[in-house]
Amino acid sequence: MSARARASRRKLFEATIRLAHSRGLASVTVDEIATEAGVAKGTVYYNFGSKDGLVEALLRYGTDLLGQRLTAATAADDPVAGLRALVDAALEFISEYPGFSQILVSELWRGQGRWHDVLAPLRGNIVAIITGQLERVAATGRFPAGVPPRTAAAALFGTLLVTALDWLVFDPQRSRQDVCDSVMGLLAARAGESGTGRQ
Repeated sequence: MSARARASRRKLFEATIRLAHSRGLASVTVDEIATEAGVAKGTVYYNFGSKDGLVEALLRYGTDLLGQRLTAATAADDPVAGLRALVDAALEFISEYPGFSQILVSELWRGQGRWHDVLAPLRGNIVAIITGQLERVAATGRFPAGVPPRTAAAALFGTLLVTALDWLVFDPQRSRQDVCDSVMGLLAARAGESGTGRQ
């Protein structure tokens, strides 16, 4: 893909995020996206074929970027340090892309919404990355007994999305480190309540 094509796609992604942030994806039209991006309407169809194609590409682009950041964050030798880095990476991503993150929150839990079939495997990829890190923590004995890592990973993903957006909207003066400390504190408290070993 040429640099020009990548730039056009990015303009369309950013325009879609801005418009969908307050109104939801379903109500945004191709005409509005093209106008917001400052490109011809045909650019949308040339790059994506349809509005649905654009939205699907946007969802894949955003979740792939998040997944890359989470994976890179888990390189620490100590699994708990890696988990903290993962939490911080997620908070950083959400603070950089609040509009996209709001779309995820809106669409992920819509049930059988228009983009459910696209989002389900993308969500699964993110949860799998978090699950892998929690399994590494569990192998050290520092994980709540009787809690399946995948269940905990799904809960943590949802917690990070909602906590980060709440921070950005209602408590933006807090530092990202402070929010990360709070999330890790919740995880540590849960581990302490349930015991340290995994059964």
